[in-house]
Amino acid sequence: MDYANLISGGHPQALPEDRPLMNSRVLGMVNFGPVFQKPVLEEGSPFLSLRMTSADEKGFVEQWTAGPAQASVSGDLVYAHDGEYLFCAAEIPASERCRNLTRETYLAAFELMDELGYPRLFRMWNYIPRINEDNADGLEIYRDFCAGRSEAFELYGRRRHLPMPAATGIGAQGGNIAFFFLSCRSGRVTFLENPRQMPAYTYPRQYGPRSPSFARATCVQHDALGVLNLYISGTASIIGHETVHRSDLMRQCDVTLENISLLIGRDNLIRHGIETPADLTLRDVDFIKVYVRHAEDIPAVRRRCREAFAPHANIQFLNADICRSDLLVEIEGIITVPLRADGTQDGAGLKPRWLVHEETSDQ
Repeated sequence: MDYANLISGGHPQALPEDRPLMNSRVLGMVNFGPVFQKPVLEEGSPFLSLRMTSADEKGFVEQWTAGPAQASVSGDLVYAHDGEYLFCAAEIPASERCRNLTRETYLAAFELMDELGYPRLFRMWNYIPRINEDNADGLEIYRDFCAGRSEAFELYGRRRHLPMPAATGIGAQGGNIAFFFLSCRSGRVTFLENPRQMPAYTYPRQYGPRSPSFARATCVQHDALGVLNLYISGTASIIGHETVHRSDLMRQCDVTLENISLLIGRDNLIRHGIETPADLTLRDVDFIKVYVRHAEDIPAVRRRCREAFAPHANIQFLNADICRSDLLVEIEGIITVPLRADGTQDGAGLKPRWLVHEETSDQ
């Protein structure tokens, strides 16, 4: 596949929607670039293009790879699965109010998980253009979206309990609302909260008619492989349920990093029944996406993050609006932890590969 063409705004050719494909090892691909395109099947795998950069910025493709997979389309859902993992992507078409479409698209995704036998939803990403603007009723679009998402979890939960997964809800520079998610068939899945943050799904009414539906992180442990993966949700400068250090970029950045440190710290992991051979710190976090509200703030945030995270960590910085208008930065990431004393493992669980067209400079 011509990734350079995709990043610069080229479109893949969609395959017939009624044609399942076998033996691709790519579960799904997400292009972070200057053009939005709804999910399609491209060369046997789901492909979604998000408008997350300007035309003169360099983007990247996030590729999720697993075992030989079968890919197909079900209504608005484009997906692939390999017997252990399911990747699914969907677009929520533009409308004056997104609540109902969000609810119905999410419910369709939950039904697909059931139908295919991947009940353990562990990570979701939601990209929402105009996230802080108002809809036709004067309700913030993010709050409108959250209402539909919450209703989907509630309706589905009446039939089968579905815990809140780790998630990111972030702005996009254009296109329609889109999401993609990962679920699994086996493995031990644990959902984590942060002791100094109120669970998002219990936020008070001041944040909208329905609370956001996500956990602060998800741990997926495969004892047979000798590995666990910790998926950290989009994290920001929030203590309790309140934004702290409004208008202070670097203090918000520091609180965000402190929140991640506390979330992945040994005490919090033990509180959730998770034991690791060694303490986890920010130096263990990889595949980090940093969303920064104001483009001119990216160099300062980049310098702070490069100090906090390991030199070898994969980090991408994206200019995006955050889910609250007073938040200036949000950070997510993944940790892979070998569980055996000798550090050996028979697999790496599920983590992405990033195909970057060109490194972004610090200038």
